[in-house]
Amino acid sequence: MMTKKLLAQYQIEFAEVNVEEVPEALASLKEAGFQSVPVTIVDNQEPIVGFRPDLLANLAKAAI
Repeated sequence: MMTKKLLAQYQIEFAEVNVEEVPEALASLKEAGFQSVPVTIVDNQEPIVGFRPDLLANLAKAAI
């Protein structure tokens, strides 16, 4: 929830995939080695795991 709020605050567009509603998404994350959510995936960057305001702020700066 906090990740979505921060992305919205920074006006960064995103698509949410809820792993409780899309079991295939959960399976895919587990196969990739992730053990917790949220996982923020950005093209050509390392995924951001968990609520990381510092890294999300960097995304906002890069989008400018």
